[in-house]
Amino acid sequence: MGFPWVEFYLRGKESGFTFREINLLRQVAVENHLKNPASLFWSERQLDRSIRGTMIRMRAKGTVEEPKSVEFLGKLFDFRKKVEFNQPKYRIGIRSSRDMVPGQRIRIPLDGVGVFDSQVVENMRKYMAVSHPTGSKPLPPGFSWEGQKIQVFFWRQEDAGYTFESKVIGDYMDKQYPILHIAHSEGLLRNQKRGSVRAEISSPANLYPLKTIDQANEVVETSSGYKGRMLDLSEDGFAVIVGGRAKAGLPLKIQFKLAGAVVIMCGIVKGVSFNQKNNQSILHVQAVKPGDTTRINILTYVYGIFREDAEKTPKPGQPPRPARPPERGEPEKKTAPAEDFSMGD
Repeated sequence: MGFPWVEFYLRGKESGFTFREINLLRQVAVENHLKNPASLFWSERQLDRSIRGTMIRMRAKGTVEEPKSVEFLGKLFDFRKKVEFNQPKYRIGIRSSRDMVPGQRIRIPLDGVGVFDSQVVENMRKYMAVSHPTGSKPLPPGFSWEGQKIQVFFWRQEDAGYTFESKVIGDYMDKQYPILHIAHSEGLLRNQKRGSVRAEISSPANLYPLKTIDQANEVVETSSGYKGRMLDLSEDGFAVIVGGRAKAGLPLKIQFKLAGAVVIMCGIVKGVSFNQKNNQSILHVQAVKPGDTTRINILTYVYGIFREDAEKTPKPGQPPRPARPPERGEPEKKTAPAEDFSMGD
């Protein structure tokens, strides 16, 4: 007796999927000989295994790079993304700063000076302790954060962007590890919901400045360019650490390898976190839409489709964990230096 496909279609419609998506999943279920095809609507693991099986068969036939195969895989990954973002963790946000976790990076703009970077050190009942903000420009002489009304911006892992207003109730610049105490807020505004899944990556990369983003291309470069190291990756952006100071607004091209394949992305630097002590910058880049084959290579990595050891390869949605400030008496650990790179202001 065959599988009750009418039930399969009803389950798919109840789960919010279109008729076209359900047809696609039926084809995948049949090709992978699934005992319970309906599991594709909710099981990420089963879906990943089925995508892997489909790609293995295409590779065996030598058709994985044919336009028809690329289009089919692209639709499969669109569905995989939909299943991912149906998870509660992407739909449930936070409303209070009391729910922020230690290590959460934050940004604080200061009128007339610039944007300052900090991170949560400890979240107390009455206030939140954050590392003393650092920026590319010095603070005015005699300036104290204490008493300042501030706007705080941050991106919550696997969730969205947030902003809230607060007040600095203590500036402890004279401590061994300088910190601020800021008042809690119960009025967090949630915006910029995540549109793609990202994953950690540690891979050498070559960067090439572009005059304008209109020069974006996926042509393999033979020159070495500037050198850096990838930190995280998604289909619509990446973070890369480089030596020296860089600036936001810079269009660039990056070239690196995934599973032996050369991957090329282009985009615009939307944010820079500069570590003055180590003379390093983390560039947060919003990418232009990659080509179909490049997108499949990226998503195959991000979702760990061929992951053999879950402990050695990052899970989807796991960005690099922010470094915590050292404990009292503990020597500070230095970040491994990026290879020589410089894009000054």
